[in-house]
Amino acid sequence: MISQGPKSSSYIEVSKSALTNNCKYIRSTLCGPNQKLSFVIKGNAYGHGIEPIVEAHQSLNKMDHFTVYSVQEAYRAFQVVQPNTTIMIIGFVPKESLQWVIENEIEFFLFDSTQIENVIQAAKKVKKPARIHIEAETGMNRTGFLLKNFKNLISDIESNPDCFSVKGLCTHFAGAESMANHIRVKKQIKKFKAFKASLAESSIQPERYHTACSAAALRFKSTHMDLLRIGILQYGFWPNQETYIHHVMKNKTEANPLQRVLTWKSEIMTVKGVKRGEYVGYGNSYFTNYDKLVAVIPVGYADGFSRSLSNQARVLVKGEYATVIGTVNMNAISVDVTNIPDVKPGDEVVLIGNQGEHEISVASFSDFTDQLNYEVLTRLPGSIPRYLVD
Repeated sequence: MISQGPKSSSYIEVSKSALTNNCKYIRSTLCGPNQKLSFVIKGNAYGHGIEPIVEAHQSLNKMDHFTVYSVQEAYRAFQVVQPNTTIMIIGFVPKESLQWVIENEIEFFLFDSTQIENVIQAAKKVKKPARIHIEAETGMNRTGFLLKNFKNLISDIESNPDCFSVKGLCTHFAGAESMANHIRVKKQIKKFKAFKASLAESSIQPERYHTACSAAALRFKSTHMDLLRIGILQYGFWPNQETYIHHVMKNKTEANPLQRVLTWKSEIMTVKGVKRGEYVGYGNSYFTNYDKLVAVIPVGYADGFSRSLSNQARVLVKGEYATVIGTVNMNAISVDVTNIPDVKPGDEVVLIGNQGEHEISVASFSDFTDQLNYEVLTRLPGSIPRYLVD
């Protein structure tokens, strides 16, 4: 139900039932009895909104472990989580934020030796140990400790036992969704075992070992370990087409067990007739070759509806497809509703999602804009209201 207050030109609905369906699939298919799930809510929960996703997961699916990228995301999640919920930061924690993170028992990745002294100082000030996950560099070549420097890190931690609580040893795979990276991922798995062996020789015993994202969890059973960091799957999307094909081949069914959580809606602001031989919108990108009925929708590229969708994308009006005509403006688009009866201002428009028997998928945006599903979703502005629906 949409709350009272100033009405936005568009809004996003987050389906609790779809989220629960996806959670059940993930638990039953990927997660063993001794394995824990951490649902990834970075990138504003992949565009779905951190607050509604956390609220839905905790009330419906009893989730108590969430992964974010930044301190800002951790703070947002911290405001809405229930007691005894774990928040884990996998990205950068600025020096100035360490005391707040440690004081509030937020877990975070330790991936560079320059962090160590800052963490020790912050932990001593708040008189609590920093809850860290040691990130191993296994071949992503982005963040993480090299194996040759690992013993120095272990020594630093062992020398400051009151400053560190080692919650995990982890790594990230470089493209587990693609068979083209199969050999590279296998090498990463082998290298991670070397880190485990090195740690086993010390006094440090992490609570969990974790490496698997959604793609790795689907493609490489050996990556599951103690904790799975599940992102895109919970929102009803496969990491890529290849992982969906892998699901089809493995289960011998084309039925998609996932349900899309997000629906993006707006409404028609005005409808007008345009005579044959006229241009629609800025410039001359669309010319009418016969009389048209045009509906204007108050959504544009400032709202995440890419300009590259001009004269290509479709929306749903009264359960029928309506094509975008003319150039996508900053705050408005025009669509052809000539063949859709009784269209009027106030009629619901679906920009992403289902209406009647038809669907506008995120993939359709991706195809026209040359973006990944991930990119389209996370570019939906945070200013668009998100609402939980059944």
